[in-house]
Amino acid sequence: MLIAANEVVSIDYTLTNDAGEVLDESAPGDPLVYLHGAGNIIPGLENALEGKAAGDQLSVVVEPEDGYGEYLPELLTTVSREVIQGVDDLTVGMQLQAEAPDGDVQIITVAGVDGDEVTIDANHELAGQRLTFAIKVVDIRDASAEELVHGHPHEDGDHQH
Repeated sequence: MLIAANEVVSIDYTLTNDAGEVLDESAPGDPLVYLHGAGNIIPGLENALEGKAAGDQLSVVVEPEDGYGEYLPELLTTVSREVIQGVDDLTVGMQLQAEAPDGDVQIITVAGVDGDEVTIDANHELAGQRLTFAIKVVDIRDASAEELVHGHPHEDGDHQH
């Protein structure tokens, strides 16, 4: 079976940046499981996996525009400390959840604190970076009808929403 739309795919991966630093990796025996074609993973990686088979190993370089996007300076903004509620001790690098203009939850990063002013960064932490994935395709299976409706895989009967 080859990786194609509507297949549930399991991959072991190690993600590194241009400096070779490991940014993320799957735990041994706990592969990343996603529904191919449903936008569960970044486009550059999903496109590179299309047509691969279980057991295949590959290195995939994903440019920012096919990953988490370019870094957008306009997403760096300064707000009044009172806008951020429920957090007493703000520190640089802290990540917070905020409501995006479309109502979705968005992760923002505290980029600076200066008295009553807080600089926040709404860019994804990997925005603007070229990413390299070392991949091993572990398993491929047909998605169930329920997984297709929900747009993601269900593991061991887990389908709580």
